[in-house]
Amino acid sequence: MKVGIVGAGAVGSACLLSLVMRGSAREIVLVNRNRKRADGAIADVQYGAVLSPKVALSAGDYADLAGASLVMLTAGVNEKSGGATDRSDPAGRLRLLDSNAKVYEEVVPQIRVAAPDSVLLVVTDPPDPLADIARLLGHKRVLSTGTFLDSLRFRVHLARRLNVNPRSVEAYVLGEHGTSSVFLWSSARVAGRCALELLGESDQARKQLREEIEREVRYANITIIEGIGASQYGIGMVCARIAEMIARDERAVIPIGSYNKKYDVTLSLPSVVGREGIAGVIEPEMSDSERQDLEHSAEVLRKSLSSVQGSRDQRNIA
Repeated sequence: MKVGIVGAGAVGSACLLSLVMRGSAREIVLVNRNRKRADGAIADVQYGAVLSPKVALSAGDYADLAGASLVMLTAGVNEKSGGATDRSDPAGRLRLLDSNAKVYEEVVPQIRVAAPDSVLLVVTDPPDPLADIARLLGHKRVLSTGTFLDSLRFRVHLARRLNVNPRSVEAYVLGEHGTSSVFLWSSARVAGRCALELLGESDQARKQLREEIEREVRYANITIIEGIGASQYGIGMVCARIAEMIARDERAVIPIGSYNKKYDVTLSLPSVVGREGIAGVIEPEMSDSERQDLEHSAEVLRKSLSSVQGSRDQRNIA
């Protein structure tokens, strides 16, 4: 499978490295506004790529995306430079939306001309409303990385408290990849047992651990940025795994973002991922409070999209 990556910053470079090391693609094209940066990234990775499954690597322009089955879009302002690193800010990643919407208005039409039949995987923050913008700009098959990484973080932090392997934990985060994300505690399981019940003997102990885990997961990106400047490696590995699901038509079920008519916005629900992108959505059972939280998350996303569309209309009028 041929994969394109648009954006050679920290996240785009991490996607490139993960694709190469996992052997997720047979050909990878890296496109960046500053071509010299893309050339440098490819030149660096190609030497270590000798140790991985065979892959053709190149830096290119948008026209070179022709024939790509999947294009990862990572271009835009990141959380640190965009001022989205305040844990007390309810907007979170949505603070980047207006700036990155302008980037997408420039980039997505060029991708659509070069690779109109590709699955477009939106990685840039905030990925959910940006996926809607890409869809509204005319690209047919658009996914957001959504809450796949959030769910992995949830499994890791829950497993750490229970002293088990994260692979043995089943737990989902749904809705927005952001501050309104929804933790499905009602269905979190380890060996068929309710994970929440395993956390502590008293309601107070469980409540405290639940709040700690949610805080650690919800603001994991900020903790990472405070340490290394950008949240990049985890999302790079997630993107490579999604590429494999598409390349192999795996029909794997993961929490990932796509436009949902019921909620009239892109948000994450457990979805069947294969060659065409999303082959189906499996909405899980939820408690009443989780259902309300998911509705709230959808409303947050709808309002953010409406706001940026209003700004876009004003720019077009001007």
